[in-house]
This record gives sequence, C-alpha cells and structure tokens, in this order.
Amino acid sequence: MSFLDRILDPPSYGYEKNGALHVPTPREIFSEFFSRLNILRTRKNWLALTGWATTLGFGIPLTLFFTHHFSVWLLLAGFVYSMVVLGTHGTIWFHRYATHRAFKFRNAFFRELCRNLVVKTISEEAYVISHHVHHARSEQPGDPYNAKAGWLYCFLADVNHQGIRKDLNARDYAQLCKLMEHTGVHLNSHAQYLKWGSLCHPAWTVAHFLANWAVWYGVFFLLGGHALALALFGWAGVWVVGVRTFNYDGHGGGKDRRRDGVDFNRRDQSINQRWPGLITGEWHNNHHLYPHGARAGFLPYQFDPAWQCIRAAHWLGAITSYRDFKPEFMERHYLPWLEAQKAKAVAVAG
Repeated sequence: MSFLDRILDPPSYGYEKNGALHVPTPREIFSEFFSRLNILRTRKNWLALTGWATTLGFGIPLTLFFTHHFSVWLLLAGFVYSMVVLGTHGTIWFHRYATHRAFKFRNAFFRELCRNLVVKTISEEAYVISHHVHHARSEQPGDPYNAKAGWLYCFLADVNHQGIRKDLNARDYAQLCKLMEHTGVHLNSHAQYLKWGSLCHPAWTVAHFLANWAVWYGVFFLLGGHALALALFGWAGVWVVGVRTFNYDGHGGGKDRRRDGVDFNRRDQSINQRWPGLITGEWHNNHHLYPHGARAGFLPYQFDPAWQCIRAAHWLGAITSYRDFKPEFMERHYLPWLEAQKAKAVAVAG
C-alpha cells in the first residue's frame, strides 16, 4: 500500500467490495456523517464538527441580510464576492498553491497575505491532504470524492472521506506534515496529533478563523456598514456549501462527458466547464492534465482569472516563480489534434 493510500481514514462502509467501487446507500452515508461529527464519541472529530459548524454558522449573517438589510445591489455584491472572489481565491490558494505548489511566494508575509485575502471558510487540512489522494486515485476506490459513487457521496466527503487517519506512526506523520509545511499552518507534534487526530491544533485553528473574521467584518463594516458585512459573510456561506458540489460536476456526474478537442486528459473523466472556468480559472480537465501548473486556461476562450492574479503578483514581486504548461499543452495535445482534424477534413473532401 502506497503512502497516499493509507493516510486517509476510511469510512466504515469501505471504499470497495469484491474488488469494485462500493456505492453506499444514503442511509450509510448519513450514518457515517453524523458519527464523525459526534465530538462526544471522540474529541478527534473536532475538525469535522468545526467545519460544518462554521459552514452552518454563515447562515446567521445570510439570514440577517435577507431579513434586515436586503437590497438588489447588495445581493449582486454578495453573489460576485461568493462566486468570483472566493472562487478565484480558492483556486489560487487551496488548489494551485497549498496542494500543488504551482508557484512560490517571495516570503512568509506574502504567503499569509494571500492566505487571508478573503473571509476564511475552510481549513487547509480539510482540503489539501485529501486532494493529493484524489489525484492519485481519481474515480477509483479510495478517491475521497469519487463522482461515480454519487452526489451525496461527494457532498459529504469532507466529513466521511477526507479526514486523515488517527493512528499514523511517527514516520508516516512526519511525511504527512511535509504536504502541509509550506502553507503556514501551525502543525501538531506527533504526540498532539495522537491526542487530537489532526495536523492542525484546535486552538490555533479557531484563533485563525476568529482573527480573520474580525478583520474582514471590520473592513466590510467600514466600507458599507452592517448591511455590506452581513451580505458578504452570508454569501461566503453560499460558496462554502456550493464548493462541496464541484467535484461531482467537474467529473461529469460520474459519467463520461468529455468532449473531443476540449478535454484532452483521458486518464479520468474530469471535464472543462465554462462557468467555473471563466469565473475562477477552474478548467478542471486541463488541471488534471497538468496539476502542478499555475495556469489551467490554455485555449483562447479559456479565460483564467486565477492565472491572471498569479501573473500580476509575480510582476509585483510577491511571487518569485511559477510553472506554466501552456507551451507543452499546445505542442503535445492541441496542435496535434488540429493537424489530425485537418487530415480528416482532407480525407473526407478527397
């Protein structure tokens, strides 16, 4: 068993049966979900519980916005902040940097600035570790958000499948820490990990969330009072719920929806979608083709706002280097495809 195959805590219903993917029933999924949220059963459930308490907590400002401060302009501002700003930041920070190290910051100041550039909604640990496994096991048993297992399987994956194992030895734990050490997260010692079942410590994590929220609520309040602050915080909750649905859609809902001339990665069923691509730079098939790239929009119509931000930060000096695979993509994939299309057209015409 490889390292990535043994770092996540498998669900009680297992990933496979008789050598094939096991698709659990909704009852099995919900039973596992609530069991892993039960802090009374074990304190090692704290991160999963905190994640969903945070997500549901954003419902408070969202409700207050709609009941006390609603306006069409603030609704639009919240929508843009949620879909574009938070989405693009998620692509830059969680996806391209924290997981794949597609670029390097000049120093810790710029890293922390990027990390806290928006309202904090999820912890790095909940995303990064499982995403490495996702790329290693895409659409195979063990993929923590395998689209072939259904929408609910993916939607509740952060609790049911994405948590790290709670019994890693010191050697495996040290190797696991290497996947997170560049993110600036304060990591537990092995002894602390055995106590809390996580890479990050509850005190540091909660303090970070509260400090981030206090600063951003203050900024939004100064710009537009409670109305703007509640609108943007509330819509942050919409994003953190919606992002849990992305991988199911980004892998064709478990079906092969790849298109010739659009989706060149054939190792899995990831697809390029216009909406998440244009507003956040998440051209998902391109990303699976070149996961360590700072750019995922390769073709002329594939606008990549995350890449534009990374390139701007590099121009300003905050980022010292990045990896761009567009030239390789064009040479190895797109141009040969164009030549093949031309050859087919000539053959048909002849």
